Amino acid sequence: MTAQQITVRNLPTPFSVTQQLRPQVRGKFLFIGEEKLYVCGVTYGTFRPDQNGNDYPNPRIVESDFATMAAKGINAVRTYTVPPRWLLDVAAKHGLRVMVGLPWEQHIAFLEDKNRIKAIKERIRSGVRTCADHPALLCYAIGNEIPASIVRWYGRHRIERFLQQLYWVAKSEDPGSLVTYVNYPTTEYLHLPFVDFVCFNVYLEQQDRLQAYLARLQNLVGDRPLVMAEIGLDSRRNGLKKQADVLDWQIRTAFAAGCAGAFIFAWTDEWHRGGYDIEDWDFGLTTRRRQLKPALAAVGDAFAQVPFSPNLQLPFISVVVCSYNGARTIRDTLEGLAKVKYPHFEAIVINDGSTDSTPEIASEYNVRLINIPQGGLSNARNVGMRAAKGEIVAYIDDDAYPDPHWLMYLADTFVHTSYAGVGGPNIAPPGDGAIAECVANAPGGPLHVLLSDREAEHIPGCNMAFRKTCLQAIDGFDPQFRTAGDDVDICWRLQQQGWSLGFNPAAVVWHHRRNSVRAYWKQQQGYGKAEALLSQKFPEKYNAAGHLSWSGRIYGSGVMHALSAKEQVFYGMWGTAPFQSIYQRTPGTLGAIPLMPEWYLVILALFGLALLGLLWTPLWLVLPIAVVAVVTTLVQASRSAARASFPNTPKSQRWQRYCLTTILYLLQPLARLRGRLRHGLQPWRSRGLAHLVLPRLQKLTIWSTVWQAPEAWLTSIESAIQQTGNCVHHGGNYDRWDLEVPAGLLGVGRLLMAIEEHGGGNQLVRLQIWSRWSKLGWILVVLFVVLTLGATIDQAWGAVLKLSIIALILIFRSFYECAIAMSLLLQAIERKGVQGASCAEEQRSRGSRGSRGAEEK
Repeated sequence: MTAQQITVRNLPTPFSVTQQLRPQVRGKFLFIGEEKLYVCGVTYGTFRPDQNGNDYPNPRIVESDFATMAAKGINAVRTYTVPPRWLLDVAAKHGLRVMVGLPWEQHIAFLEDKNRIKAIKERIRSGVRTCADHPALLCYAIGNEIPASIVRWYGRHRIERFLQQLYWVAKSEDPGSLVTYVNYPTTEYLHLPFVDFVCFNVYLEQQDRLQAYLARLQNLVGDRPLVMAEIGLDSRRNGLKKQADVLDWQIRTAFAAGCAGAFIFAWTDEWHRGGYDIEDWDFGLTTRRRQLKPALAAVGDAFAQVPFSPNLQLPFISVVVCSYNGARTIRDTLEGLAKVKYPHFEAIVINDGSTDSTPEIASEYNVRLINIPQGGLSNARNVGMRAAKGEIVAYIDDDAYPDPHWLMYLADTFVHTSYAGVGGPNIAPPGDGAIAECVANAPGGPLHVLLSDREAEHIPGCNMAFRKTCLQAIDGFDPQFRTAGDDVDICWRLQQQGWSLGFNPAAVVWHHRRNSVRAYWKQQQGYGKAEALLSQKFPEKYNAAGHLSWSGRIYGSGVMHALSAKEQVFYGMWGTAPFQSIYQRTPGTLGAIPLMPEWYLVILALFGLALLGLLWTPLWLVLPIAVVAVVTTLVQASRSAARASFPNTPKSQRWQRYCLTTILYLLQPLARLRGRLRHGLQPWRSRGLAHLVLPRLQKLTIWSTVWQAPEAWLTSIESAIQQTGNCVHHGGNYDRWDLEVPAGLLGVGRLLMAIEEHGGGNQLVRLQIWSRWSKLGWILVVLFVVLTLGATIDQAWGAVLKLSIIALILIFRSFYECAIAMSLLLQAIERKGVQGASCAEEQRSRGSRGSRGAEEK
């Protein structure tokens, strides 16, 4: 220990009792106690070691540097080597927290030698011991930018496992600390769910590109905080003024994008690496002689205004909480709203006929309470919309509570975009119990669906906000959705109007999950009922089996992963792509079937067919297929559950959580299926037609004296079919048909159109319609006919009877669905023909009136 170290080692730390609490991760942000910590930092080092091997300047320089940082609003310092305790003391004196880098030989093939692996782990352990439990500690970084070539050499999974080992080494030495890894775009694909928060070094000098990439990163990191570990600009090549301007918008962009913090690279132009001083870079906020650059003032101003500038013109927002018997959780909601940091908002509680103490609890808070008879969730939402004074109406459930800056992030998105609605993530709060924690990692939760990194197809009802004018334009929510499905319906209807929806990853609410398996089962059945209602209103969104296929990608915990879906890393030619991402192939039709609730019906049918082996022995061969289907379901559920995250659960209890989560993965599709079947969403559901049409080729013509484009004719026919509650498929680039109407799983009808132009706007529209069995229909009919013949040859008459009945039912059903499809097409064409005739009559009427008017003049 040097004399200098002894002199400053016992410096007092000015942290208050609250500030001495260790940083914690809560959702997308870091907290010190109950206060959110926005990390406003700079990097410090690396420096040329002195004659005694010290990696940092003498304490006098450090003291001066840290004092200047604190005066400029900087609250964190990132080091690349392990700092001595005296430096941490100086940081604490000035209210700075230190992100401690734990260096090791990451730029070489470090996994080749077992002794080197052991030495690396010991260096991590030693570095953590040096800094453990110090009040100035922010976190440990167990690595920084492992080169892409090294990751590619070993494969990402091996690197991920090694980093996880280093994570647990650090945690074992300082259990209460935060541990991260600093990644960069070239190895973006590394999957590190174990780190406490995610760090990236990103150097992008165009604001729109940085905004786009931050949105991508936020979707990659999910429900954890994102910190920019390095952003900056070289003043030598770009000039002092541009450096200041760019750093200003880089900081503001990072925090507006929901980052929990940002470190500017670097404090000083002084930079030493690999035994050499780097002289051709000037990234510092100060020169090598510690002269202040204009960038430091710009950084100070930007940090002083995080997360948003006080000059931002904010809209008035009405927050609506709809509650029916929500006394158990609504107090958390109202307490959270009381802590929201937003200057212009009102809170409205719609008491939807509660019979518990909900209205009494709401009356204790500064909210507008509206009591109405029990009429369902959508009706309550509409009452809140009509009562709202704000131009933005934000909805939060009575079992959720907001982050203090929830409205700020929603408002910022509305101010800078034209989105009709904006949503954000909903995260399960800690402390709700083991079952609630498993439910939070199970499928069927309120997840968001994104079409891009910033545009949404669906935002969950527990965290959504809309422009009031847009809600009014579509008459608000549909009252038929009393408990669920209202959010999906409103999103789709807004998009039908040509509007789009946005997503802000920092607009967080904490949403309690069901805390019993029974409540989870009931909830999923309710969602199945809502899907049945939605399928009647939006038939085009559902396939013939009754399953919804989103256009976008579902984000969040609890997503079922197909076994056939393969992940591929885009490395670029010879691994040189600057942005290397991971891509997951979309499963094909066969791979997607096990993801559907209807898969359970397939398993049931296979076992039913296998049981016929009691009558005809060869059918026992179906039993192994049925067993494989069950095993596939079990493996798929267990692999999906293995992605669950239980960060605060002891290792000894995690296997119990994984087992329960696997069970929930198995129960959820069954509950959804039960809800769907009970409310009419069956693969064999009736189309509700008054009459059937013989499924034979038919040719029709429509004479029109009003010219229309071919697309207009087809669109109007399609619209007429959709009004009957049926979906329509469009012909592709290689298809010799224009429209296809599936009447079920077994039969479809098709339409082909040709138009003759007869001059003067006259058209003869020729239409050809026919029906056909689907591929599934042919396969099933042929299969059971062959099985019937085989049983007949073996004289297994009991099996012959049952198999022939099944074959006849399939044949009849196929013809029946073809007849339905033909009827649907004919009804739509007849309606279009009448419309065309009426248009022609109206046109002639207008012409005659015009002639009479001319004569009168």
